[in-house]
This record gives sequence, structure tokens and C-alpha cells, in this order.
Amino acid sequence: MTATDLTDERLRPTSGARGAATALLDRVRAGELGMVPVMAGLLVICVVLQILNPIFLSSTNLVNLLMECVPVGIIALGIVCVLLVGQIDLSVGSISGLCAAITAILFVKEGWPAWLAVLVSLAAGAAIGLLYGQIFNRIGIPTFVITLAGLLSFLGLQLKTLGAIGSINLPFDSGLVEFAQLRFVPAWLSYVFVLLAAGALFVAGFRHAVKRRAANLSARSLRFLLVRSCVLAAGLGFAAWYLNRTRGIGWMFVLFVALALALHYALTSTKWGKAMYAVGGNVEAARRAGINVRLIYVSAFTICTTLAAFGGILGAARLAAANQASGGGDVNLNAIAAAVIGGTSLFGGRGTAFAAVLGMLVIQAISSGLTLLSLDSSYRFLVTGVVLLLAVGVDSLARRTRASHGRG
Repeated sequence: MTATDLTDERLRPTSGARGAATALLDRVRAGELGMVPVMAGLLVICVVLQILNPIFLSSTNLVNLLMECVPVGIIALGIVCVLLVGQIDLSVGSISGLCAAITAILFVKEGWPAWLAVLVSLAAGAAIGLLYGQIFNRIGIPTFVITLAGLLSFLGLQLKTLGAIGSINLPFDSGLVEFAQLRFVPAWLSYVFVLLAAGALFVAGFRHAVKRRAANLSARSLRFLLVRSCVLAAGLGFAAWYLNRTRGIGWMFVLFVALALALHYALTSTKWGKAMYAVGGNVEAARRAGINVRLIYVSAFTICTTLAAFGGILGAARLAAANQASGGGDVNLNAIAAAVIGGTSLFGGRGTAFAAVLGMLVIQAISSGLTLLSLDSSYRFLVTGVVLLLAVGVDSLARRTRASHGRG
């Protein structure tokens, strides 16, 4: 096929389900896998765990699963940002634990209002990101080393902040704890959210199609956009109905999704977002294009550490306590694994905010399913490690395929 043939093929209109399926197949063949592998993997995991234990897909367990994935999932959103620019942050667990401790000290011990304690903790998290960015830009120390030092240092600060007592309980009747444990979306409002999501998908798709047609490029038909939105509405509607059979959808999970949507918009529809992908794809080319590379690095680390602080605060609220174990254990690894499993490339320049959501759902599904099977954590680590290895392997193969097709 010649270059002219390829150009004609890209300009050819795409219409109906057949055209959409053909376009999807072409992207897969070219290594543009998107979220297909992780969605397929999540489906397989759910089917297997449901067969092994019929309680897994019960409404009660799914409600708990969604709520449990939020704190680390929010941290994973920040990890997506640093991975996009080709860097890494190994200290998000320690930062989350330190900021949870700061919140508990200010709120419980000092008697500050909860909202003010949270704001101060978020500011502390943001300050750490600014510090990372300055050290990386001005001294050039690899971020692996910077954040490894941060992991140890902030863990020490966390232990020092908590003092000899080692644990501070948050009041169960506080708004912070109630939000993380007891606040759920009313059933009628959950269906409103479903309709808004379907409508937003249609509007976004329609506007994108109009822009492509104006540029004489292929675009999805109006019928396809309507069908896609209806399918989304039906799927989300069924999910909302099923979850509403028990407690429903937690406001904390709604917050998680809202943050993912906000980050998705920032990455795909703003100049800053395009610069993030450009820096992750090729730093020197981005610099020559006039992008302030240093500022992009600082912004990526600041967002990452701020979200780490936020995730730590919600994790403490979920447990109604901040202690020496907050942010420890597998929080660090799970946040990074969630971003990578969800499709964010370790090589930079590729990934989406929804990678954190899907990746965290995979990890939490494994954890919940194995817990229901009364298996200890050793199996959870083993299975999660295998899934992570498969995800990175798929990404590496996709990069090779894209390179062979000339897509970088």
C-alpha cells in the first residue's frame, strides 16, 4: 500500500457499527490497544472469581470494593502524571501517611476545623512536589533517587509527628469519617448521573466528529454516537440499579471518578495536557517546540504529591484513624501498579487518567476476591505481580508494533 493509499484510507468516512469495528481493528493491529487489554483482563478476573465464590459479584461486595479502591486510586491518578513525563515517584505512600498524620494532629489534637486541617495537609503535599521538581530541574538528580530519599525521610517525619502513641483516632461522628464511610448517593440522583454521563459522551463525540469533518477527515456517524451513548446509559443504569439494591454508590467513589474526569479533560483538552504528552514522548523535541519543560516537570510532581496527600487523608478517614501503618505496606506499590496495569506506559508519553481507575479496579478485585476465598496476602501479591508483568509486557509489544507501523 502506497502513502497515497494510506492517506485516502484515513480520509474515508467511517459510518455505522461496521466502520467503527473496522477502525478499532486497524488500531489494534497498529499497536494502539488503548484500554482493551485491561478491560478484558478485568472481565476475566471477575468471571473467574465469581465462579470460585458467588458472593464476589454481590451488590454488597461490589459497593465495598468500589469504596476500598478510592484512597489508593486517587494516589494512582498522581502516578499517571509523573509516568506520562517519563519519571517516577516512589514516595507517594510515605507522603500519604505523613499528610494523614498531619490532618489527625491538627483536627483531633489541636482542635482545628476538619476542612482547615485537610487544606494544610494538601498544601504540605503540594510543597513536597514543588521541592522534588526544583531538585530535579536544578541539580539533575534522578527522580528515582529523589523520591526514594523522600520515601525514607517522610516516613521518619510521619513517625515523629505521631509520637510515642503511634495512632490517633478520628471521631466517628465527624464529617470527614462520615463522608468516607457512610455517605451514599440517593438512588434517584445516581440515575441522573447516568444520564449526564451518557449525554456528555454524546456531546463530546459529536463535537469531535464535527471538527474532523471540517478538516476533511473520517468521523463517526450520528447513529453510531447515539448507539454508543445509549449503550453507556444502559450499562451504567444497570450498575446503578444493582448497587442501589444495598447501600448504593458512595460519594467518595463519585469524587474519585470526578477527579479522574477532571484530569482526563486537563490532559486531553488543554495546552498543559498536550505539553505533558510531548515531554514524555521526546523531551528535546518538546523543548525545541517552545515548551517550558521544567515547569511541566514541576507541575507533574506537584499534582502527584498533592493527590498522594489527598488519598492518604481519605484512607485515614476510611479507617477512622491515622497511625504508623498509614501509607505503608503495599500502598506505594499498588498505586504504581494500578497506573501501569491500567495502560500508562513506564516509558512516558502514553496513558490516560482512566488508567488509574481501571487499574485500581483490577487490583481491588483481586484483593477482594482472594479475601473472600480465605486466601492470605501472599496469593494477592503473587497474582498482582503476574498481572503487572503481563501489563508491562503488553505495553512493550504494543510499542514495538507502533514502531513497525511508523507511529512511534
